[in-house]
Amino acid sequence: MERNLSLCFVLVFLVPFSTLSFVDAEVTNISTDKQALLALKARISDDPSNILTKNWSTTTSVCSWTGIACAGRHHRVTTLNISNLGLTGTLPPQLGNLSFLATLAIRNNSFYGSLPEELAHLQRLKHLRLSVNRLSGELPESIFDNLPHLELLYLSYNMLQGKLPSTLSKCKKLQYLSLGVNYFTGAIPKEIGNLTQLKRMYLGNNKLRGTIYTPFLLNWEISSHF
Repeated sequence: MERNLSLCFVLVFLVPFSTLSFVDAEVTNISTDKQALLALKARISDDPSNILTKNWSTTTSVCSWTGIACAGRHHRVTTLNISNLGLTGTLPPQLGNLSFLATLAIRNNSFYGSLPEELAHLQRLKHLRLSVNRLSGELPESIFDNLPHLELLYLSYNMLQGKLPSTLSKCKKLQYLSLGVNYFTGAIPKEIGNLTQLKRMYLGNNKLRGTIYTPFLLNWEISSHF
């Protein structure tokens, strides 16, 4: 009897702390954003202008860093734009921790490697601009499962391969889709035809086949680019 009472006491004592640990694991703030950006900085092997090397300092506010904008009542990072800086590096999974991010723009650099699946955590993301890099591998289907606000997806001029994921159709607000000049193969997913907000699409210079019915599309391009 005494042993059972002791066990119950231990369980009652432990449960609140276990619950608190779970809650703490989900709490994010500007420090979370800072660590995510520093993880990106650590992945950059060449910064020819030393912009991030000098400017992204742990002694200054994240919101004052080059290419970063903060907004909202939580004052979190909403924009990460380091396009056209000649950077070389890879994309870390910690980018998925930028939970208030609306714009991710890393266009016209030399980023290589695969897209981290953790980008699927950016549920507030509206613009994803990663064109003109050296990204490779397949597009993970899971990335597009939870991007309900995505309006613009630019991944052209990379080295991406494999099939186009049908989960693109879950991005119901998508208006601009550019996946041209890659190594995509297989059939164009017919589900893309369900994107009723789509205004312009470019899939040219791949090895895709098939057609989709898109009566609402203003500019359906497969042989030019944007």
